[in-house]
Amino acid sequence: MDKKAQHKEQEQGAWSQFSVLENLSGTAAARLVRFAGIGAGAAVLDVACGTGVVALTAARLGANVTGVDITPALIARAKDNAALMQLNATWYEGDVEALPLPDAKFDVVVSQFGHMFGPRPAVALKEMLRVLKPGGTLAFSTWPPELLIGRVFTALGKYAPPSAPDFSAALQWGDPNVVRERLGAEVEDLTFTRDAMLFQMLSVQHYRVFMEHHLSPLITMLFQALEASDPASAAALRLEMEALAVHYFENNALREDYLMTRAVKR
Repeated sequence: MDKKAQHKEQEQGAWSQFSVLENLSGTAAARLVRFAGIGAGAAVLDVACGTGVVALTAARLGANVTGVDITPALIARAKDNAALMQLNATWYEGDVEALPLPDAKFDVVVSQFGHMFGPRPAVALKEMLRVLKPGGTLAFSTWPPELLIGRVFTALGKYAPPSAPDFSAALQWGDPNVVRERLGAEVEDLTFTRDAMLFQMLSVQHYRVFMEHHLSPLITMLFQALEASDPASAAALRLEMEALAVHYFENNALREDYLMTRAVKR
């Protein structure tokens, strides 16, 4: 299996159980939709759409939405969610590096914590801009490397084998300086803002257990592998995750800060 196919397979596995997080990311989805200026009649593409949280939030406002995700199980869940909400949407299984859509089709292209995991940022960005109309809006949410989720991903990356997804590369999308350089002259009116989700948890220990067992099968497998080969490292990683979470824990909730980026295609 070549590296690209291997990465695609890993990504399909990594986020196959995202549905447990769909309601937790709902407030962030509404904020991204508002930040992107999405309204009735807009043609909207949600890249790495997961279970359709952003897409269906936009559809409820009257937008004409399309969602693309690499994981078949999430597309199936998105279809179920659309049916439950009685909303129209179009769904495709597809890769951010090869979007199965024509040029200049959409008024708005969005991604919530999704496109950032594409292995080749320049290719992913080129595809997102390709399907966006000139004068259209590109908007996305990403995790800053210096805040909670970024620091947790960095900790996981220290213990992960080389074949695991490169969390460090994904987190570069949370650095405004990197984003500004990547977008370059392709866009104008580049805007950044910060927001946060509150992740309700009884303790930092409960948060760590949730992250270990429910965020991603790859994280669960990482801990299982460490337990089998190096229990001391597994214990150290758990302690590190809890120690990081303490700084963001208050009133039985974890504050998960994120960056939102918006730009207009030239």
